[in-house]
Amino acid sequence: MTTLQEIIDTLGLTVLTEPKDFQQITPTSGYAADLLSCVMTGAAGRGIWVTLQAHANVVAVAALLELSAVIITEAAMPEQAVIDKANEENITLLSTARPTFYVAGRLWELGLRDS
Repeated sequence: MTTLQEIIDTLGLTVLTEPKDFQQITPTSGYAADLLSCVMTGAAGRGIWVTLQAHANVVAVAALLELSAVIITEAAMPEQAVIDKANEENITLLSTARPTFYVAGRLWELGLRDS
């Protein structure tokens, strides 16, 4: 199983929220979408969500689904209030300048599949 730390290192992701022992987190699947309703019905708990959305509703959905992490793509940057809320909800926010398609492909190569 691929750990969240391996994913962060392999994809060169930036951790936006408070650090955790990412070596102990093993995401179960991946899901890529920008429409929140699709994520709510399609993403699996403990999975990784890949999106270019960076607003507070991303944290709410991630918390509801108990996701391992959210990867925000295409250099979109959440406001500090969103990062603070993610910390409160124990949600890991990661960022990259890469496009969603690239990140999803790399996650697939690392063994994460859909839910």
